Amino acid sequence: MKKSSILAAAALVSAGALLLAGCSGSGGGGSTSTANAASKRACVILPDSASSPRWESFDRKYLNEGLTKAGFTADIQNAQGDTSKYATIGDQQLTKGCGVMILVDYNGAAVGVAKKAKAQGIPVIAYDRSFTGSDYYVSFDNVKVGALQGQMIVDGLTALHKDPKTAKVIYMGGDPTDNNAKMFHDGADSVMSKAGIKPAAEPAGVWDQSKSATNFQQALTSQGGKVDAVWVANDTNAAGVISVLKNSFKAGQVPVSGQDASVAGLQNVLLGWQTGTVYKPVKLEADAATAVAIALLKGNKPQYTQKLADGTPYIAVTPKSVGPHEVEEVVAAGDASASDICNTAELQAACTKYGVK
Repeated sequence: MKKSSILAAAALVSAGALLLAGCSGSGGGGSTSTANAASKRACVILPDSASSPRWESFDRKYLNEGLTKAGFTADIQNAQGDTSKYATIGDQQLTKGCGVMILVDYNGAAVGVAKKAKAQGIPVIAYDRSFTGSDYYVSFDNVKVGALQGQMIVDGLTALHKDPKTAKVIYMGGDPTDNNAKMFHDGADSVMSKAGIKPAAEPAGVWDQSKSATNFQQALTSQGGKVDAVWVANDTNAAGVISVLKNSFKAGQVPVSGQDASVAGLQNVLLGWQTGTVYKPVKLEADAATAVAIALLKGNKPQYTQKLADGTPYIAVTPKSVGPHEVEEVVAAGDASASDICNTAELQAACTKYGVK
């Protein structure tokens, strides 16, 4: 069962508001040294390095720091876009012993690992991407992410004096096997459809830059080479779309959305090729997941204010829309560096213009 619908719409929870509540167990300590070691281990599986640079650049670092500072061992592995490797990592971690598992799903691979973990009485946290069988879900508010993207498209068309009701807008979504992709789509569509936007074309969703470029080129061709805006689910896919737009359009002519506030995405925003990106401060999400994991490792019950449709407790973190004027906020937060972003003469000029330093 997919978890794309949220029953409760309570106020969003930031990592700082996540409190640990009443004790419900002993914390998993065993009678042997092996059992004690396992009860202090948090096993983490990241999905890949291609869909977004965040997994290795930020999530690994923040999860490791949070868990180790609390006195626990963090076993963090990356499946590198391979479902078989994902399953193998899960088996190896469970054999060694885990007190809790934090899983970022990849094409449904987390479901099987979670099932094995649950059979051993090990709690499972779905991190960033929801999947069937988790005990908790920690992520940004994905519907809100999509809504922010949809607003970028509406505002971008308005700034160009184009009527959203008659605009040709191509939808470029994420991989449908990722439950979050539907949330992004639904959030974006809720805003765009309210403004009168209907998709002129909508290729199959992917999380892949080169495939996104190919799919967009085909969609653009089907529209006779005409497009007024492109809703794109993340920065990586947006880069593929922009590579095609550069052949026929000028920067700023076609509003393009994104997500992740990646270096490439921020560069495209500064140069005008991308209208904006949704900034999801990874540390807030990692801190929220770490707090849940630590509570479970200590035998405590984490608090939450929302649930998914199937009843899974959902800890949501607030995202933020970033245009060129907000890029410096991402740099100031430490989630990007000016030296990485402003690495050409053209970008240095844009950075100076928008105060990125």
